[in-house]
Amino acid sequence: MATWSVSAYGRRGRRVNLFAFGVGLTAEALIGEGRPRFLSLAGTARSPARVAELAARGIAARLFDPPRADHAIRRDLAGAEGVLVSIPPDRDGDPTLRWFSDALAAASGLRWVGYLSTIGVYGDHGGACVDETTPPAPSNDRSRRRVAAEEAWLEWGRRSGRIVQVFRLAGIYGPGRNALVNLAEGSARRIVKRDQVFNRIHVEDIARALLAAMDEPRPGAVYNVADDEPAPPQEVVTYAAALLDREPPPEIPIEEAALGPMAASFYAENKRASNRLIKHELALAWRYPTYREGLRALLAAESGKRSGMAETKSR
Repeated sequence: MATWSVSAYGRRGRRVNLFAFGVGLTAEALIGEGRPRFLSLAGTARSPARVAELAARGIAARLFDPPRADHAIRRDLAGAEGVLVSIPPDRDGDPTLRWFSDALAAASGLRWVGYLSTIGVYGDHGGACVDETTPPAPSNDRSRRRVAAEEAWLEWGRRSGRIVQVFRLAGIYGPGRNALVNLAEGSARRIVKRDQVFNRIHVEDIARALLAAMDEPRPGAVYNVADDEPAPPQEVVTYAAALLDREPPPEIPIEEAALGPMAASFYAENKRASNRLIKHELALAWRYPTYREGLRALLAAESGKRSGMAETKSR
């Protein structure tokens, strides 16, 4: 079996090549947090406009449109040492494995694959705590496909001798995707379901967890990546409104909320995800342990950005 050097992701200064299947919010946060540690950056996007945007920022972006973009992606993978996978599975399975498992297996320098999954694989636990020893019990097709993709990636790792790790993410928030933005856009709602709680995780903490896992890579590890305080969703909206010094939207009982299928599936599940394993194994302390620290930092960053823009215009 291949071995993984702890120094390979920068413990002693070595820089490596990273490829991300799906350069979205999380992959961008990883690149931003760990950019000095990456010798080269490449990845995929879903549209030509997004490819051009990423290329302008120094990321060798390829259109994920197999088999048409097959050659460019395979060429990048040949030199990859770390691969992040955030493209979700479809009805036919995991598209990355379906199209590129052979190219990944042939990449002689590849040592680490991080697969981004979701705590949705646990299903509903009536508000009880779940951890990585809790058997998945997905309650919808989307989560069932996630479980199958996790298993497929872990099995590929065992067969190929490469380290594969699965990261089950809580609800992601960060720049451009948070309760403050929803309030500003008028889309925030305070939907109330008795005793309902959700875990969240700031995207910067996901990035820090991924970097730490690259440094201490346990083969086949499965980690919950969730904050320290699962909370009712309406409380988060209320707190965000207070930060903005505005009245929160009215509370709406879940029975009157007229939720779409996706939102309804989220509210159908109630659990508290433990983050004890990843914090213990990787000696992590979250930068934003609860939504309160995260929202305050996002507001401060946005205020600083507006202040900087105003100062530039005044010159």
